[in-house]
Amino acid sequence: MRRLALPTLALALAMAASLTGCASTKRDDALTRTLMRYASAIRWGDFASAQGFVDKDYAAAHPMSSVEQARLGQLRVTAYDEGGGPQPDGENEVVQTVQISVVNVNNQAERSIVDHQRWHYDREKDRWSLMTGLPDFSPH
Repeated sequence: MRRLALPTLALALAMAASLTGCASTKRDDALTRTLMRYASAIRWGDFASAQGFVDKDYAAAHPMSSVEQARLGQLRVTAYDEGGGPQPDGENEVVQTVQISVVNVNNQAERSIVDHQRWHYDREKDRWSLMTGLPDFSPH
């Protein structure tokens, strides 16, 4: 009897480890797809689509004004550099620092900003959300 129990236990442990690995792989794949789609939306200046990646609670607490939307319409993204890529910051959080260069189409002035992004994974929805909102392109 004992001989059967050990292989069964080992098999159960191996299956549990593989399921954990699958969940992690699924989460990582979702992160890769999300970051690629978000970066693409920003690179093409599709800020309306990029807004769809922002956490719903954050978006409700920080609504984008029509003035801010008009300002974004005046910008053309010339570079989006993820640097070292996303770094884990807890079990379901990653942070990423991105340097974004834009040109104002009205005066052709170029400037760069550093965008500190925090992403959160919702296991139930299998979805990553941007917790920090869209980049702040306003001149400081």
